[in-house]
Formats: sequence, structure tokens, C-alpha cells
Amino acid sequence: MKTRDDAWEMVCRYVQEPGLRRHMLAVSVAMADYAGRLGEDVDYWATVGLLHDFDWEIHPNLDEHPGKGAGILRADGWDEETIRVILSHYTEGTGVKREKPIDYALLACDEITGLIIATTLVKSSRNIADVSLDSVRKKWKDRRFAAGVNRDEVVAITEDFSRECFNGDLELWAHVENVLNAMKGSAAELGLNGSDGVS
Repeated sequence: MKTRDDAWEMVCRYVQEPGLRRHMLAVSVAMADYAGRLGEDVDYWATVGLLHDFDWEIHPNLDEHPGKGAGILRADGWDEETIRVILSHYTEGTGVKREKPIDYALLACDEITGLIIATTLVKSSRNIADVSLDSVRKKWKDRRFAAGVNRDEVVAITEDFSRECFNGDLELWAHVENVLNAMKGSAAELGLNGSDGVS
């Protein structure tokens, strides 16, 4: 069975851009947090979160990602369930529907990490410890900030995640706070503790 270390090896092999590595690490720690909350396999969810965008640098468009990445994963010995989960985070392009809690969690954690990272990096300290939920809310309202983060999509996928995994009780800003706190707990690994960044 492949591990998170194997996923990190894939990331290091295929991803050179530090920001993309940071994104995948952030999704990994958020996924681990939700696995713990839902009684799921923390290590496995963290592994999937870390691996999910490994091919974006070589397939930087949604015509190819993550579909073409699936072949690379198979050749490297990754199991079909892991590949299925990764394909489900872009159902529109792959045709693989979200069915399981891990599928909904991956998509719900994916895009919101970008807004939190961007909010951190505009702070003079570049330290996520200085980021409050209110500061993320303010940046959310300014759609020119981190414009690549589709707010409407974040709302929709959080509602899906809430319905499928929390009986509809996970509100958007509770979700954002969960992800923010998970990322704060791994600030050094994410290079968001005022250091020079992720290696």
C-alpha cells in the first residue's frame, strides 16, 4: 500500500513550483483534519490530499488534468480507489462522480486553501498565526483578491460536503475556520510561519 511519503515523492518528481507544493500540502493537512473528525483513515486522506494535483504542472489545463495524471499514477503502482478519488475532484472533465465522504472532502478543501494562503502571504509577517477568520472573510468579499478562487463554487461544494458528511450542519465559515486551524497547526511545513516558504 502506498503511503504519504510515496505521495510526497511523486510531488517532488512532478512539481517544482513552491506555491503548488504548498497548495497540495495545505489540502493534505485539511484532509487529515476532516478524516479525524469523521472517523476516517487520517493517513490515507492526507495522502490523497497531497497527491491530488501532482500532474498540474505537466497538465496545466482541465482538458488534461487530472485525467492524464491517472495513467501516470497507474504506471507508478497507485491503487484504483486512490485514482478514482482524484478523478472525482473534477467530475465535469473526468465523468467520475463524487460518491464517498473523501470525494466531497477533497473538493471542499481544495479551493478554499488558496484563499487562506493568499490572505497569509499579503500579511507583512507572512505568518498564518496572524490570520483570523475575520481577515479571511474580508478578503472573501473582495472578489479581485485571489480572483482565481471561485467563491460561488466554494459555497456550492461546501454545501455538498455539509449535506453528505455532516447532515447539513457544516456552515461555510465553520468549514473555513476548520481548514484555517488545520493549516495553522502545520504552519512550518507549509512555509507559512514567516519563513522563506516550502521546500
